[in-house]
Amino acid sequence: MLRSLYSAITGLRNHQTRMDVIGNNIANVNTVGYKSSRVVFQDLYSQSLQPATGGTATSAGTNPQQVGLGVAISSIDIMHTRAGSQYTGNMLDVAVEGDGFFIVSEDGNPANQLAYTRAGNMKIDSNGCLTVNGMFVMGYSLPLPTPPATPTLSPIDTSAYSHVSIDKNGVVKGLDASNNEVSFAQIQLATFNNQAGLEKAGSNLYTESANSGTRTIGAPNSGAAGSLNPGALEMSNVDLAQEFTDMITTQRGFQANSRVITVSDTLLEELVNLKR
Repeated sequence: MLRSLYSAITGLRNHQTRMDVIGNNIANVNTVGYKSSRVVFQDLYSQSLQPATGGTATSAGTNPQQVGLGVAISSIDIMHTRAGSQYTGNMLDVAVEGDGFFIVSEDGNPANQLAYTRAGNMKIDSNGCLTVNGMFVMGYSLPLPTPPATPTLSPIDTSAYSHVSIDKNGVVKGLDASNNEVSFAQIQLATFNNQAGLEKAGSNLYTESANSGTRTIGAPNSGAAGSLNPGALEMSNVDLAQEFTDMITTQRGFQANSRVITVSDTLLEELVNLKR
């Protein structure tokens, strides 16, 4: 059978995967804090028809003769490029102006697996805890313990306060029973050596992977974590112009590979008809 048939099949399969990624990016064009993905191709191994030969005093050298056997996906990268912020005026909405991620927990226990998100559309649940997408937002209670004691991550409980707000340093403030403003907690951010190595877990969440590196926890405005932008939300970083361009090139690539299969079938038909 012709090699071109099998090479074209790999092209169809992987262009379909690229279209799936593009479709997901476009679907999330208005998702808060969403980071787009891209597909990178690489060629498969090549079959050597003739090895290279070195030149001698009486003859010239020859290059190798190889036939490629298709295409594969090298990687599906998450593009952690910065996106713009949308002003909402809600003081529980915060956007990260840096590389940090909010730390969230499903059960509020820092000993269990934590997740990370760029979505800052926070709410206060019926128990007075600060949450985002049904997950507890983790931080430190204020005042911080005196060194060498280290603070422990915990859910941020706002039940004793009213008119809760968050400032650019992640400090959570509210009015106590005497209408005095009190700073009672601070949101913490996590950074990673390789944030592209994080795994998407759905619901705007990421989890650590073997290649993301261990998280580094720090307060906003410290290191590469960045500051917070109160009253705003980070928008999706999907570039529709780029996605539509990629969609066109992916469609043409799929069509071209389909054409290779059609032409290869025609060649086989001609070969079969030689017997007539």
